[in-house]
Amino acid sequence: MRRLALLLAVAAALGVTGPAFASEQHPTLSELEPELMCLVCHEPLDQSTSPFADRERALIRRYIAEGDTKSEIKNKLVAQFGVQILAAPPDKGFDILAWWLPIAGVLAGGLALGYLAWRWSRGRRGTPDEPVTRVDPELEQRLDEELARFEA
Repeated sequence: MRRLALLLAVAAALGVTGPAFASEQHPTLSELEPELMCLVCHEPLDQSTSPFADRERALIRRYIAEGDTKSEIKNKLVAQFGVQILAAPPDKGFDILAWWLPIAGVLAGGLALGYLAWRWSRGRRGTPDEPVTRVDPELEQRLDEELARFEA
């Protein structure tokens, strides 16, 4: 029973820190390219063929050869080029608004459309044959006389 518990503990530890930890400690260029942007053509680095993108790749290879982790490489690139080098905005601080504002806008628009549809459907009371407004009896009599004159 102890062996099984020890085996499960080791498996859990490897599962949690295994591949993710290895990727953080020893990143490859192909792992970093989709997460970074070419600053000249404004495309993800893995899709860009510009000479500047090639220089960015060479810089990343140098950082990988120096033994930097994935987060260290990203931090160095952000310090050198700014946040615009990241394909996705950071999910902390003021930059989190880039994630939440579109979601809030879609939700607010959906709620507004739902409310307007509800108001529009509630505004129609009565049957189609029923007049919307009442006409003065004298005016109604005059209209009937005029219409009768045209029918004759």
